[in-house]
Amino acid sequence: MPSTHPNKPANPTDAQLAERFRPVFARISEGAIQRENQRALAYEPVQWLREAGFGALRVPAALGGLGASVEQWFDLLIDLGEADSNLPQIFRAHFGFIERLYAEIDPGLQTQWLRRAGEGVVYGNATTERGEGALGTLNTTLTPLNGAWVLNGEKFYSTGTLYADWIAVSAQRLDGSGQSSRVIALLPKAAEGVRCDDDWSGFGQRLSASGSTHFENALVDAGHVLSYPRDRATPMTAYFQLIHLATLAGIARAIERDAVDFVRKRKRVYSHGSGGTAADDPLVQQVIGQLASAAFAATAVVRSAAQPLGDIDRLRQAGQPIPESLIIEAELRTAKAHPVVADLVLNAATHLFDVGGASALQEDLRLDRHWRNARTLASHNPSIYKSRLVGDHAINNTRPSFYWSVGTTGG
Repeated sequence: MPSTHPNKPANPTDAQLAERFRPVFARISEGAIQRENQRALAYEPVQWLREAGFGALRVPAALGGLGASVEQWFDLLIDLGEADSNLPQIFRAHFGFIERLYAEIDPGLQTQWLRRAGEGVVYGNATTERGEGALGTLNTTLTPLNGAWVLNGEKFYSTGTLYADWIAVSAQRLDGSGQSSRVIALLPKAAEGVRCDDDWSGFGQRLSASGSTHFENALVDAGHVLSYPRDRATPMTAYFQLIHLATLAGIARAIERDAVDFVRKRKRVYSHGSGGTAADDPLVQQVIGQLASAAFAATAVVRSAAQPLGDIDRLRQAGQPIPESLIIEAELRTAKAHPVVADLVLNAATHLFDVGGASALQEDLRLDRHWRNARTLASHNPSIYKSRLVGDHAINNTRPSFYWSVGTTGG
């Protein structure tokens, strides 16, 4: 709903956002199969979205943004995921950084970064390290030098960073006295000592540029290092996970769309089929109905999970305290949503092929991309651990863990 606060600009309406972005999404959708077949990186679609102000959705109007609500933002992510599921994932780090500013960074340090986003800057990420580093540690370091900092290290799963202007790097700051702390270091992607490689080799989300980022004696301005707490409840885990789930819901819509398009055009039928055309075959109609139901359910679940995040944001904007119980509710809803949405979409991506024979396997259709992309997204932050978290809370009222890491235990 538009804001009615007398001192706050009205939020854009859903109709205004649709008018602004649907033509861009349609343009992105038109080239999605060609980009997939040619493995053509999505530089142009990212630029179209940048020019339309997509990266400024959650930036206040006073800082050049659109001031969209959390719920509006997730609805648009679903729409974009339907057009091309690579694009919401490319922007995941960008939006995650903006939400982290609101949730965890000193308000006095937020403005310059929000203003940049309002001007069209896209933020990438360099967070996760691969290899056998110890759980909870980082090998990427920030060390002092003449009033600035020097960044060294290597990251992987740097989704979207190849398309970004600035990089938010998770690093261990070493202050020279034996003390260290986890921080976010921000520097331009074009800075000396920074190299981004498109070496993501997963079978899905091929254009998300989730490869490696290298830092070799890269200088970071002292004012571009942000500290954040890691010992309290935060909505950030829910935000990051729900972006994946919104993308999955978009894939479910794309599955329904492509199945309907395939059936409408199909002339061949089986002698043992149930209709004179595929479109008139009640068994095929049933499959389409099941795919449509999966898309509807996935969208509804994502919207339900977004609601407590929207409530948190409205309290923040009103300057009111945010109860920990609301943050826990947001985390639990997203954790409950993960296995449900993943199973719905993966099942739909398989049954999509029930609407046709071998002709549905043609590479020019690229219907296989829906399963591959959904499987890749669902593999991030595996759902078995989400289900365990939910079960532990249900049985033992255990507080969720809000800060995750990946590594070895040394055992």
